[in-house]
Amino acid sequence: MSIPSWFENFETQLQNVTREQFSRFQIPENFERNAAVLILFGPNGSTGELLIIERAAHLIDHPGQPAFPGGHVEDVDNSLVETAIREAQEEIGLNPQSIRIVASLPQLWLPPSKVAVTPVVAWWESPHEIVDIDVNEVAGVHRIPIDELVDPRNRVTVKTRSGFLGPAFKVNELVIWGFTGGLVSALLDLAGVAQEWDQSVLHEIDFN
Repeated sequence: MSIPSWFENFETQLQNVTREQFSRFQIPENFERNAAVLILFGPNGSTGELLIIERAAHLIDHPGQPAFPGGHVEDVDNSLVETAIREAQEEIGLNPQSIRIVASLPQLWLPPSKVAVTPVVAWWESPHEIVDIDVNEVAGVHRIPIDELVDPRNRVTVKTRSGFLGPAFKVNELVIWGFTGGLVSALLDLAGVAQEWDQSVLHEIDFN
């Protein structure tokens, strides 16, 4: 399966990004928790796809929200890349041999969870069916075409009760927002595939 034409230049750009391109939050000096997530792009038509999970509704952190596979660093992990891969393997049965790591992004601060998250970008060289899902962690897995993510009709600005405003995507009956939505938006901009969209279109979420 071929790699989309935009992805080659995207790989090069990812090697020199800064934290400020993805987040306005500074990481506290004495934070205690590290985590990593796997941002997995794969082949689908001419533009590719992105894998997004739905977190289980009973989880304490970000229940029911769309997210990337990932989690906290454990003693068995020798690196944050290993953390991202292990978590994806445990949560959705991803075969580690089926992916190629592209880049580790700068650590980003996630205020609601008080954790420093390292996003690890990968390309899915040999996509396979996702069948081994940890239902205690994951309610669903979605492989979303990039064409749908960049479609201006699927883009909104999320507003929460606390006043949070941020870019979001309404696809596959999901609203991808918050940390995940912001990262997806920034990456699509960086890749040069994003299209202009009406940021005045609001989608309100009952979330503090």
